Amino acid sequence: MSREMIFKMERPGLLHEGDPVTVTEGVLPSNYYYTIDPSLAMSGNFPFRERMLERKGVVTKVEENARGYYVTALFGEDSQDNT
Repeated sequence: MSREMIFKMERPGLLHEGDPVTVTEGVLPSNYYYTIDPSLAMSGNFPFRERMLERKGVVTKVEENARGYYVTALFGEDSQDNT
């Protein structure tokens, strides 16, 4: 099973489509969040029931919109074929 996640990136050019990524899990009192190492982009918060166990993935899309730069990454079985 695979999972797609979106991360906020503060500056352009840090990640590109096809880049392999590793994430670090952070814990808040009632949520988890994920950071693409080494602090390149950060996810939103996820409740405990939506915890992600996979730590390696691949960037599938990088885009800019009015709110900033966003990275979409795929984790799980489907991402292993591309890394």
